[in-house]
Parts: sequence; structure tokens; C-alpha cells
Amino acid sequence: MNHRRLLIAAAATATLALACGGAMAQAYPNKAITVVVSFPPGGDTDALARVFAEKLSTRVGQPVVVENKTGASGTIGNAYVAKANPDGYTLLFTPNTIATAPLVLKPGTGAVYDPLTDFTPIVLAGTQSLFLVVNATSGITNLKDYVAAAKSGKISSYASPGSGSPMHILGEMFNKAAGVKLQQIPYRGSGPAVIDLVAGQIPAFYTTLGPVAQYIANGKLINIGVADPKRSPLQPNVPTFVEGGVKDAEVGAWQGFMGPKGMSADIVRTLNGHFNEILKMPDVQARMNTLALIPAGGAPDALAKINAEHNQRYGKVIKETGIMAD
Repeated sequence: MNHRRLLIAAAATATLALACGGAMAQAYPNKAITVVVSFPPGGDTDALARVFAEKLSTRVGQPVVVENKTGASGTIGNAYVAKANPDGYTLLFTPNTIATAPLVLKPGTGAVYDPLTDFTPIVLAGTQSLFLVVNATSGITNLKDYVAAAKSGKISSYASPGSGSPMHILGEMFNKAAGVKLQQIPYRGSGPAVIDLVAGQIPAFYTTLGPVAQYIANGKLINIGVADPKRSPLQPNVPTFVEGGVKDAEVGAWQGFMGPKGMSADIVRTLNGHFNEILKMPDVQARMNTLALIPAGGAPDALAKINAEHNQRYGKVIKETGIMAD
């Protein structure tokens, strides 16, 4: 009997060991993770995605690779992730353009996805203010100059990092509020737009602060307004649009991690925990500060909520103003 019990115990131990070994072999993550960015290098989204990728790789002991899949105002990369396997190895780091771009693109010009149902929210990384920036040689030094130049025909266009982006929506809201008709020039992300703005190829650009901060500091660009109710603590000398005489043109931005719909709650919980810890790191917060991003974090529901709010709010603006991609 004792011998039989020993055999049973040994068999049970072996079975448990095999089960544990199998579970450990399947523990997430056990291979490289890809973070898709739907915009090119040179903008906030790509820069911050690489910061998070490096930190996440260190924490999980696996490679985390950033892959840029650009085009059609980010919808190509977004749709790629929406159709990916929801196993946690393909993630999306995105600005809130994801919530609005599908609403302004003409049929057949972009990939199709539903921003509210085709993704699993993971974490809201941070929020940002939007600014109106002009070339220092344009002769425009404030919002009144800008409106006057638009009405006189001195300038006829503005740039955005993509059709359907918060910056595009802000540009059209500003047009309506100021009584001007400037044409949007959509770029494939902020990087190319900043190059043309600094070179004087375009007169003005609606943007977050990160891509243009160094050129504001060296005097090549002038920041003439912020689209917030209050002045930005990062640019305290820059007036709000309301202070500059333009009401009803306030738009904000955010950045966050999502995955394909259908991701397991355990994987989402794991990633959310890692990202929240990364957001607490002093060097990460310092880098976000240079990009004018206010760290957020919290549960996935926070990202789901703000995504839905922006889709509804700006979707209404798009319908009311007739905003469409050029």
C-alpha cells in the first residue's frame, strides 16, 4: 500500500509539474510584441511609442518592436491592428485621430474600422493641448494677424498632420468661428508638416507642442494660440484662442494603447499594469513633458470613455461643418 501511494503521489507530482511547465511555457509574453504606430517618425506618437516599447521590453524580458504603418490619416495602420490576432502580440499606440478619421475620409480612400467596437482599450497614456504655430517670417505674430491675413488673402491654407485628425477638426472649427475659409493641407503625420513649415512652404500648422518646440525655442516658428480654456503651463505666454478673439474653437488630443477586439482580460490586465508603472517613472514623465503630454494612466475604461466622447463630440462637429478629407 505504501509503495502504491508513493507511485500515485509521484504521478500526481509529475502531472502537476507538466501542467505548471505548460502554463509557464504559455505565460504572456513569450515572444516579441509589435507596437503599430499609424504615423511616421517625427511626431509625438512615434516618439512616445518608442519610449514605452523600450520600458515594456525591459519589464517583460521580450523584444517590443515599433512598426510604422502609415497612410490615409492613420486608418491603414489602425485597421491592420483591428484585424490582427487578439493574442496580445500586436498592439496599437494611437492619438485620438483613431476616433475621427473614419468619419471624414471619402469611401475607398482609407481602411475601414469601427473606433468604438473593433479595438480593446488598454491604457490612456496622456492628454495634450493643441496650438496654432506659424513661420516666423510670415509677418504673423498673433491671432488677430492670422485672421486678418486669412481675410485679406495673404494666406489661403493651413496644415494638419492628417485629414480627420483633431488638428484638422480644430482648423475647420477655427475657420467657422473666425469667419475665414482657409484650405486644409493634410500631411502624413507631423514630421513632414514641420519640415515644410520651418522651410516656409506652408504658413501655419495646427499641432501639439512636441514636434515644434525646438523651432519655437530657436525663433524659427511662433506659437500664436492654444485651443484650451486656459493657457498651457508649458507655454504660459501663449494666449488662448478666446483671449485672441476667437470663441468656440477648443479641441484637445490624447495618446493611448489599444489592441484588437477580443483580447483576454488577463493580458489586458497585465499590459495595463505594466503601462501604469511605466507612467510613474521619472524619466518617462520627463520625456512626456518635453512632448507636452500630461501623463494619465488608470484602468482601460478611462481610454474607452474618452475615445467614445471624442468620437461623439467631434463626430457632431464633422457633420455640422461638413468636414471631409481633401
